[in-house]
Amino acid sequence: MDPLLAAATLRPLDWAILAAYFILLAFTGWWFSRVKHKTTEDYFLGGRSMPVWAVAISILATAQSAATFVGVPESAYAGDLTYLSTNIGGLIAAVIIAGVFIPAYYRHNVSTPYQLLERRFGPGAKLATSWAYMIGRVFASGARVYVGAIPVSLAIFGDIDPGHLAISIAAFMAFGIVYTLAGGIASVIWTDVFQVCVYLGAAVVAAILLWRAIPADATQILSALSTGMPDGSSKLTLVRPGLDFSKAKLGFDLSAEFTLITAVTGWMLITIASHGTDQDLVQRMLTCKNAAKGGRSVITGILVGIPTVLLFATLGLLLWVYYNRPELAGGVHSPATIDGAQVFLRYILTEMPPGAAGLMIAGVMAAGPAGINASLNSMSSTFVGDVYRPARPGRPDRHYLQVGRLATIAWGIILGLFAMLCILWQQQSQEKVLPFVLGVMAFAYAGLLGVFLTALFTRRGNTASAITALITGFLIVLLLQPVILSAITAGSPLESLKLASPWRLVIGTAIATLVCCAGRPRTVIPAHAS
Repeated sequence: MDPLLAAATLRPLDWAILAAYFILLAFTGWWFSRVKHKTTEDYFLGGRSMPVWAVAISILATAQSAATFVGVPESAYAGDLTYLSTNIGGLIAAVIIAGVFIPAYYRHNVSTPYQLLERRFGPGAKLATSWAYMIGRVFASGARVYVGAIPVSLAIFGDIDPGHLAISIAAFMAFGIVYTLAGGIASVIWTDVFQVCVYLGAAVVAAILLWRAIPADATQILSALSTGMPDGSSKLTLVRPGLDFSKAKLGFDLSAEFTLITAVTGWMLITIASHGTDQDLVQRMLTCKNAAKGGRSVITGILVGIPTVLLFATLGLLLWVYYNRPELAGGVHSPATIDGAQVFLRYILTEMPPGAAGLMIAGVMAAGPAGINASLNSMSSTFVGDVYRPARPGRPDRHYLQVGRLATIAWGIILGLFAMLCILWQQQSQEKVLPFVLGVMAFAYAGLLGVFLTALFTRRGNTASAITALITGFLIVLLLQPVILSAITAGSPLESLKLASPWRLVIGTAIATLVCCAGRPRTVIPAHAS
């Protein structure tokens, strides 16, 4: 633990900024929750009347999180800008989602993507994929909540002791549950707009302060960054092809996270899964008036995300100059060896003027609850629409609305418990923040992608093969986890094999798709018909 970071504390003005943030957040929650929801469509789909621009920003807020706030600066500080190349796959995925996935959901007037699979494979497939999504969302959102708790624990307690992290997680979840219960999806979307303004505003302030703290001019800074990697290469590199015939007969390095090859394979699949099969984000697109507007919202959300990620990556580069090139930073520091995961937090808590640090912590908190609110609402809508309503049909809509609110509380508790488990999980895996979070997401996404790709692009598959594919995808990703893979390959020629998180999803999805396609269809349905 960095001793300077451990000794840092928030000052009175910082606490005042945080108090103002929570007052504004409470006001926005009250303002947007004044509309009384009479039906589950109003509560979960906003009456399908949300504007495209607001949905796009909500998609941005939901797709990003505290992992972006902390993880992207870490990635640029320790490496280069190649994380940005993942957006190549993201844009390809957005076009596929807008052209195939969203139109299919609107044609069948579904409230969750898993209801589409009922038409294609039968009710058993819908139920299985709904549960796979809800369990997978606990994994993905739980990991994000854990990451968001790290800076909060450092700011309040001065450390990342597991007990203090658990308290921070519990506070996050309690706030998220109460806030989600206050209003439906429309309230969540409008609040996301406010939250994005807070955390992007905080990032802009941080960039301005860092730039002013470095006396060197832009030419000197860019020159330093152009040779800043340990091997003398540039930290400004945006795209690495990923070809390396010295690594393996395949011709590319399987351990590399951010390359052109992984961008158009694993990272593209991650975006298709998160934005096209995950109710957490699909629910937002379904609040638009029609499929065309839903498609535009996902493409706009991806496009807006590119400069956002660039902003946080720029923070990482400036932090590297500030702490590692003292001749450019006014000689304030000697070259420092700082944990990349904590470097932004160290600057926030030890270098920023009073008030600015409070704004930064508010930004972290804004990135956290936005994802929590979205996840709880989407898991609740999936449980009610795909699990509870079919099992208890014919009840008044008010009854299903009440069950949805109870489900929100239950999922919030479960999600918080899993976030606490992640405290030990990441320590064991020793992965950086972004690969850890995205690797956790692959557990549910591999099987879901296999089922959806089969449903939308082939005529194959049935209930049994869909369920088997979900289980297979989960198990393959589990077996490819670093600790388990190392134990399996010990003493073999593959002992040194390391798989980056995108490749785990690629392999898991490929095998799950083959398994789902192995089932003979119960009826003949043309490709793309569903």
